Amino acid sequence: MRENWEDKYIVFFDGDCGVCNFWVQWILERDRKDLFMFASLQSDFGQKFLSERGLETKVFNTLYLWKPGQYYLIKSRAVLKIANILGGIYKLSAIGKILPSFLSDKAYDLVSRNRMKLANQKCFLPDAHQKKKFIEI
Repeated sequence: MRENWEDKYIVFFDGDCGVCNFWVQWILERDRKDLFMFASLQSDFGQKFLSERGLETKVFNTLYLWKPGQYYLIKSRAVLKIANILGGIYKLSAIGKILPSFLSDKAYDLVSRNRMKLANQKCFLPDAHQKKKFIEI
């Protein structure tokens, strides 16, 4: 861990997934207020997060957004919240909340099931500033 993460939004993602890594890069480029940190679900930190909540620790097909001490969101609700937090034009994604979670999560699950086919498997290498935003413990 390189930075205090307790006042940040933590995005837990599948570190082996090209689509997930693309979206981590996308958030990094738009996080102008330095509100997010990231941890792969495979990391010790990610495994501890999952274990403490009784969540699946071997299959990584769900994105989690966690605000320590407050809440965690999954799947489509996590994606919508991330967009809202980023602000600006991304706040328009709030319209997605009109769909019930079970419907928006079906779309999320469809992408999740096919993500390895969709991914361009280029390796993501964060720059020095971006490296500080990853929790590695």
